[in-house]
Amino acid sequence: MSLASVVRASYICRMGYDRPFKGAKIALIVGGRLLVVRRDVDKPIPWPGYLDLPGGGRENGESPLACALREAREEIGLVVSPGDVSWRRWYDGEIPAWFFLAHLHPARAGEIRFGNEGQGWDLVRPADYLADATAVPHFRSRLRDAMTGTGMMRGEADRQVG
Repeated sequence: MSLASVVRASYICRMGYDRPFKGAKIALIVGGRLLVVRRDVDKPIPWPGYLDLPGGGRENGESPLACALREAREEIGLVVSPGDVSWRRWYDGEIPAWFFLAHLHPARAGEIRFGNEGQGWDLVRPADYLADATAVPHFRSRLRDAMTGTGMMRGEADRQVG
């Protein structure tokens, strides 16, 4: 076994990435605004028409973070760096999944290129998403966890990155 494989295995365990999971979501705060995607209504999917966050199912044994970053790239065209991610948590349940939070500079909004999943995207105040009855309920609670964990619930959610 090489030193690189030992270091990688240690990192995976330290991050908790060795837990079984089906997929990952990532809340992207772009200049103080949350990037949301309106789900399709004409497909047999859970929560049709609701406000969602980028993310989806695991592919080819990828890590949780790799899954979330790939989904962000595919769904909204943003290449997010692992260094942009400020919070992560694994959620056990019917569908074990990871949830990440990342902060991006406001100029990154110009790089958003909507993919082929959903009806469209928008940048909203995180507090508005948390209060929106059409936001996927379990993602509202996970976003609240992430905002609490990063100090955003103390009024920093609308701070503009400059």
